[in-house]
Amino acid sequence: MKLKSIKNPVLKTMLALTACTSFTTFAGTPAVKSKNVVKPEAAPLFTGTVDVGVDSRYYFRGLWFADNIAWSGVNLSVPLTSNLTLGLGALYTSTVDTRVNNLGLNDTLDYSELDLTASLTYDAKFAKFQLVYTSYQFFDGFSGTTFGPAGSARFGAGEYNVLHVNEIGFVASSTVAGLNFYGAYYYDFNIGGAYFEVGADYPIKVNDRLSIIPGIKGGYGLDYYSNGAPENGLVGGVTSGFTHLLATVSAPIAITKTATLTPYVAYNFSGRARVANNLTNDEMFGGVKLSVSF
Repeated sequence: MKLKSIKNPVLKTMLALTACTSFTTFAGTPAVKSKNVVKPEAAPLFTGTVDVGVDSRYYFRGLWFADNIAWSGVNLSVPLTSNLTLGLGALYTSTVDTRVNNLGLNDTLDYSELDLTASLTYDAKFAKFQLVYTSYQFFDGFSGTTFGPAGSARFGAGEYNVLHVNEIGFVASSTVAGLNFYGAYYYDFNIGGAYFEVGADYPIKVNDRLSIIPGIKGGYGLDYYSNGAPENGLVGGVTSGFTHLLATVSAPIAITKTATLTPYVAYNFSGRARVANNLTNDEMFGGVKLSVSF
């Protein structure tokens, strides 16, 4: 049976449009170019952090330097290739109030330090390897300067009286099953001493804003700032040995997307190469820092 011809012009138009639409669907609709193309954001030339903090004690590689310190620093990270990064940093540290027993008298110790660093870090995926150079400037001497009843004097002798130190270091770090660990070697050009350090920490996420990070590290020195060094002329010291074991627990708190507040507590155990130098062999101390990333 033949179909009747369709005479209604409106109906004819609707059928024609339907046919065109069906043809277009099966033939493939050409892509429509957008007038507002969103381009991906370019990678930043560098990133970094600005940090400020206070500590009740200042221990560096197991050696006591001062009490009640305030410090501030900036670190920049500049990607050179997909797996090579240049690092630049500066850190200034100064004591707010440190009392020492100098010649049997209660003296005030002045201590301030500026560290400038430059590093290259290679990311090999399974581990990171870093070459780092550090310049230390001790404005009041390595052991500080006393001002009090005993008069103004450098607090220390020999290698403890240096004003400037240049150091090179090699660091390897990796992460296995959430455990971060590292090993490092440093060589001090000014005194010809070497220092080895190993450490590890394990971040535990409490929630989106809070983590708990227990950590531990220890070191060993070879002719590295020890009372046994010949230039100090002291009897009973050691030139090389275990420096310390430091246990820490920190709690980073994300305040904003870029700001993190990190309080911590630590316990320092002085080793054989430090017991003759530190005011207290084993003790607990703590502090807090604020970091802002950009």
